[in-house]
Amino acid sequence: MARATFYRALKPSQAPKQPPRNNSRRIPDEQRNDIIRMMNSERFCDMSPPEIFASLLSAGTYLCSIRTMYRILSENRQNRQRRQSGPRNLPKPELLATRPNQVWSWDITKLIGPFKWTYYYLYTILDIFSRYVVGWMVAYRESAALAEALIADTCLKQEIVPGTLSIHADRGSSMTSQPVAQLLADLGVTKTHSRPHVSNDNPYSESAFKTLKYRPDFPQRFGSIEDARVFCRSFFRWYNTEHHHAGIALFTPYEVHYGLVERVAEQRRIALAEAYRKNPQRFVHGVPIVKLPPKEVWINKPDVKEQPENVSLITNHQLSHLC
Repeated sequence: MARATFYRALKPSQAPKQPPRNNSRRIPDEQRNDIIRMMNSERFCDMSPPEIFASLLSAGTYLCSIRTMYRILSENRQNRQRRQSGPRNLPKPELLATRPNQVWSWDITKLIGPFKWTYYYLYTILDIFSRYVVGWMVAYRESAALAEALIADTCLKQEIVPGTLSIHADRGSSMTSQPVAQLLADLGVTKTHSRPHVSNDNPYSESAFKTLKYRPDFPQRFGSIEDARVFCRSFFRWYNTEHHHAGIALFTPYEVHYGLVERVAEQRRIALAEAYRKNPQRFVHGVPIVKLPPKEVWINKPDVKEQPENVSLITNHQLSHLC
């Protein structure tokens, strides 16, 4: 019983508080004030304690240790975590293309290499109006310098006039890099970016990558970067000139990009008219109409405002009676 009482007496919550010890190594208050003023000075206010410590020590001055600097900052409530910016309500990109070389979309995807954790990077630039891949490249890494070179070369090949093109991309490091932004500004090209974590803002590039990776001959791994380039060269030749794209009324991107739609459409009209002439009973709606690619293509088409419920529409017949 006595032993139990003895242990209860030693509980920290019941032990008397000890007076603070006088630490002879503590820096005097006057010197601590000088240190905090120095760290808040114009020279050091944007530096971390290790950076301040190293700068002073390299100049032959030692004031205190790095840990003491942090301790002094904490005492003055200047050592808190920076407030991270919350979710940004960025505007939805709305881009309209009514002809080729008006809006491009570009992105980068990984191609699996011969070994684990080995990748090659496929850069692709696509015209959203024609779905024509105007430029592509396979590289060992994702790099703003490589993207800059590809964009510049593609603009030269397509003879882009300054002020006539917009390029849309997501928010990858290469897409938002300063070299790419400066290049686009020099070329007179407007740049836009997808909203964070919104894949629908860049659907055309994603669709092209899906077509690439769903091809029957797409390999699980590429043996080398040369193999990847050979495959992509063959794929993009097929994609541009032979692939009848559902998004452009089953025309090929090449036909839409280079203005061959009417010629091909006329051939289709002749073929359908001949089929109707031979077997009209098979076409219950008459001579089939050839579908044409859309006249305008959007990235995030604006929502059409609905007619207010309290507004009634007047027909032409009713209007004639009112007049």
